[in-house]
Amino acid sequence: MLSTAWEQLSALVPKEVSVKPLLRLLASPLLDVLAGPNGIDRYLAAVNPLWSVSETRARVLQIRHQTRDTVTLILQPNANWLGFRAGQHVRLGVEVNGVRRHRCFSPASSTHQRNRLIEISATVNPAGVVSQYLKHRAEPGEILTMSPAQGTFALPVPRPERLLMISAGSGITPVMSMLRTLCDEDYPGRVTFLHYARTQADMLYRDELYDIARDHPGITLVCAHTRQRRAGDLHGHLTEEQLNSIDADFTAAEAYVCGPPGLVDTARDIWTAHGVENRLHTETFTSALTMTAPATKGSVVRFARSGISATATGASLLEQAEASGLRPPFGCRRGICSTCTSRKFSGVVRHVLTGEASHTEEEQIRLCVSAPSGDVTLDL
Repeated sequence: MLSTAWEQLSALVPKEVSVKPLLRLLASPLLDVLAGPNGIDRYLAAVNPLWSVSETRARVLQIRHQTRDTVTLILQPNANWLGFRAGQHVRLGVEVNGVRRHRCFSPASSTHQRNRLIEISATVNPAGVVSQYLKHRAEPGEILTMSPAQGTFALPVPRPERLLMISAGSGITPVMSMLRTLCDEDYPGRVTFLHYARTQADMLYRDELYDIARDHPGITLVCAHTRQRRAGDLHGHLTEEQLNSIDADFTAAEAYVCGPPGLVDTARDIWTAHGVENRLHTETFTSALTMTAPATKGSVVRFARSGISATATGASLLEQAEASGLRPPFGCRRGICSTCTSRKFSGVVRHVLTGEASHTEEEQIRLCVSAPSGDVTLDL
């Protein structure tokens, strides 16, 4: 009966009208129960796949390939999208071979983007499931899911008088969002934008960055190439000498650095040596998950709900669960997004990055950065 009523309603409601009042009306727990096991969203999706009473969804409007190993998506979010601060990230849900997988991406678009469109760019990991799918198989019209914006790596309010932005690879996306946002605001301060790419051809947003620097006298663009000489302003990886050549007073600026761990670690060392680490804000898209102390091998990991037990191998609990045939949700796989959080009933776990052990009997842990240190029982 509900299905028939919904079909009649869908014939009367144009796809392009504002649906917020309608979705508020439909967001009733009772109605969701009456709609059956899949809830009211199943019927909403029959009218428009973007519609949902609670889930943020986004339609892929355009796919571009700026460089040989990157992919850029233009996304149109639904009415549940609450926006973001320039620099923050979202967890994107992508269905690959019938399984929804989540990965973290930072919007590269300005927070003042018209039509609320979101742009993300990703470097394709040769062994990556999601990035390979987005590069080679995703199509315009596809529907993805998005989490609310997260993260403290964001453009501050009020805006500082001076900003230094340093990025490498696809780490350019959050600082690109910051730069675009500042341009839309006619920011009157000084910005130095330093980006590292392997070669000139590998540089994301290259032409746009040159245009921005040309049109905005307060913005200085510096391009560094790590594998190509005489093509950029600098060659090699980040050093204090490079920073001094750009601006001898670089520590006076608020600095935002995003890229691989090596870049971020070098920046931290430089700013700490000058005693101004409070002016450095960092984000990294990849993580060197090297254990500071090996997990105990030979102990038993028990997955209580599944009734499965496995011998610990020294891998993270997320990897152990996957090797046992389980599919716990995950996002970043580096201990940031908390998607893989699960309850530990008993046992000792060790953080694979810091080596810190947790002896609390019952607690919430992040599976991707936790390894067993002895027998462990999980709510999986």
